[in-house]
Amino acid sequence: MPQDLTTRALATGYARVARPVFFRAGGGDAETAHHRTVAAVGALGRSRSAVRLTRAALAAPSGDGPVELWGLRFPNRVGLAAGMDKNGVGVSAWGALGFGHIELGTVTALPQPGNPRPRLFRLPTSGGVINRMGFNNHGVRALAERLRAARAAGAVDIPVGVSIGKSKVTPLEDAVGDYLTSVDALAGLADYLAVNVSSPNTPGLRSLQDAGPLRELLAAVVDRADAPVLVKLAPDLTDTALDEALEVATGAGVAGIIATNTTLARDHLAPSDRPTGDREAGGLSGAPLTARALQVVRRVSTQTGLPVIGVGGIMTAGDAARMLDAGARLVQVYTGLIYAGPALVREIASGTRSGTR
Repeated sequence: MPQDLTTRALATGYARVARPVFFRAGGGDAETAHHRTVAAVGALGRSRSAVRLTRAALAAPSGDGPVELWGLRFPNRVGLAAGMDKNGVGVSAWGALGFGHIELGTVTALPQPGNPRPRLFRLPTSGGVINRMGFNNHGVRALAERLRAARAAGAVDIPVGVSIGKSKVTPLEDAVGDYLTSVDALAGLADYLAVNVSSPNTPGLRSLQDAGPLRELLAAVVDRADAPVLVKLAPDLTDTALDEALEVATGAGVAGIIATNTTLARDHLAPSDRPTGDREAGGLSGAPLTARALQVVRRVSTQTGLPVIGVGGIMTAGDAARMLDAGARLVQVYTGLIYAGPALVREIASGTRSGTR
């Protein structure tokens, strides 16, 4: 559908004014800009009147009405992907920006600083981002306290999922207990849990997608959790490995699949972005991932009856619509928000159509 006047104004203002300032913040350091943005959203959330005014200005009616999944009511189909707000700083404000749900984290049982900086790199010509953050977060207990306080204040009005991962110092053989520490800390606080076994930035983590370790982990988390459990899978899995992971997830009783995470591939990069893309390790997100993420969502949707959240390379409302047509029930954005701003959220929320399933 055509952009409304508010969406057009948001898009123009962000492209001409906000994004250049945002990209220059901290001397052009992408992570500094990221932290300042999340802090600004957190500051917004501390003022109930500012949240109401922002919602009135930015939020749009859902194009096809609320979505009911896992006993939860999602006001629209677009959510904030994990990675943007790891510590729940803006939990009270993201809904005012038009999101129908948010996924906090990834959070770990133990606080950890993540990998050495610099660790976040923009690829502006390609519309991509490389990150090797390494689950930098304040730990699950700090997130739990922040989420508990926000719920007690009545400041949470959209579903809040939490992505949980393995602490870097925890050996792989002790991964189950590490994840369960996070499950226990979030009891009664998360509307759903996302088991992240697909980040490329924690050594050995992706091996937990193998059938044996994945079966043990998901069975334990599903048994312990008091909320629906989803599992987030990597776009770099072969079709055979993906199908095997889906069979394990279904057998373990998970409620849904999140497809996908960032990729280790360096396909679809513009020549001007090749030096950074080839030099910097980490997961690639954004437009270079669009085609692969869509392929994975389409395969996951045909191979399982579990609801799918489509994420990866959603840079336009058209990308979101194609994800829904491929079978996703909800979509999430992160890199698209960096490049397009809040107009993208409004346009997806108001203009997407139901998927084919």
